[in-house]
Amino acid sequence: MPLAPFVPKPAVLRRARRVLRPLQRYHRHRVTGLENIPATGPVLLVVHHSLATYDAFMFGLALVEATGRTIRGLGDDMIFKTPGVSDMMRAIGVVPASPAAGMEVLAAGELLGVAPGGMWESLRPSTQRYQTRWETRTGFARLALRAGATVVAVACPRADELYTVYPSRLTDLVYKRLKAPLPIARGLGPTALPRPVQLTHYVSPPIHPPAHDPAREDDQLLWLRDQVEAAMEALLQRRAPGLPVWRGAEGLLAR
Repeated sequence: MPLAPFVPKPAVLRRARRVLRPLQRYHRHRVTGLENIPATGPVLLVVHHSLATYDAFMFGLALVEATGRTIRGLGDDMIFKTPGVSDMMRAIGVVPASPAAGMEVLAAGELLGVAPGGMWESLRPSTQRYQTRWETRTGFARLALRAGATVVAVACPRADELYTVYPSRLTDLVYKRLKAPLPIARGLGPTALPRPVQLTHYVSPPIHPPAHDPAREDDQLLWLRDQVEAAMEALLQRRAPGLPVWRGAEGLLAR
């Protein structure tokens, strides 16, 4: 059965605002480039995954309030196995990740949000700040190519400064064996409180996939993947000039 176009309930939006407004104020959150997201039609939003994760929800709220368009995200299976979290994610439009679900969302002309690096990207140590961890993943490019969807990259580079994430063999082992997160990290001082870093989301110009040619699909999706990754890497370098940068135990250092 095809997915119906998603419209968040007013009560859900009110709850989202109650949770996210304090975070938006705490981080002095802003978005640059919303005009790059088409007003209609299927769009694949490719998002960079920070350890904090909530920065993506702040972007989603800013987007729906500015444009009326709601992002439908593809969520990790673990989300939908967690009582309470599963219902909350479904209420805001997140669906279990699969190529079929992604195609249905795009076929309905909606915005689909994906993080190609997934949980593995979010677990990057701070020595890998402002980097992607997509490796050889091409599923997002295949989705856009087959659906004929415009692709837009979205990144919040300084979300990587909310926590110091330490390299850990245990973190890597738990992820590889169980596909579960076990980061060794700290935020403000020795606590789990995120640092009060000013956060800005940057939105890339739209990237249009070529007309899908099944005989050349492998070449086309590699080309599209490279285009999107280059756009993402450019966004990740757009850290606002003049702002301090958190660097591990040394705290705030001027750039």
